Amino acid sequence: MDWCCNEALDRLGFATHGELAAFWAHISPAEARDWVRRERIAGRLEEVGITGADGTVKSAYARPELDQDPAIGISPTDRLRVLSPFDPALRDRKRAARLFDFDYRIEVFVPKPQRKFGYYVFPILQGDRLVGRVDMKAFRDEDILRVRALWPEGKVRWGKGRQTAFEGELERIKRLAGVSEVTFEKGWLRAPAQSLL
Repeated sequence: MDWCCNEALDRLGFATHGELAAFWAHISPAEARDWVRRERIAGRLEEVGITGADGTVKSAYARPELDQDPAIGISPTDRLRVLSPFDPALRDRKRAARLFDFDYRIEVFVPKPQRKFGYYVFPILQGDRLVGRVDMKAFRDEDILRVRALWPEGKVRWGKGRQTAFEGELERIKRLAGVSEVTFEKGWLRAPAQSLL
């Protein structure tokens, strides 16, 4: 239990007992709550207030030295990144919704007529915001990464600068996918995602 909760907290930075339990499928919220209580009594955890995307503050737990982490004072770069649907920042869908206002689920098990976005849609991170989601697929037999659709999030404007950053990220993705060309299907830039949720 100690190892699991410590490892989860190391990766999350801060968490509620429910988020610690959600990190590992075999830990119950009650077990995580007991671990948090013991760690707080021992002085190895402290309660912190975390502001969510909607501005509300929720209690969570962190190591006492979290505020001394040099990364706290560094603003994230404006670089755009396509994330895996299983990225630690998104793995806990409730946490992602609370922290980023990002309502997300992977639709591989959703029947095609009921999908809102696509079979395997990737979240897009820029700075500290999730700015969109993209449906793309590598066709290695054709040597192409095909961008089928992209939905900006909420009030995100998909302008020239963001498109340039996206194309730079696609260069990285195509190398990872082992293809040499990127194509955009007709009508690939769609209405904001919130209109479908």
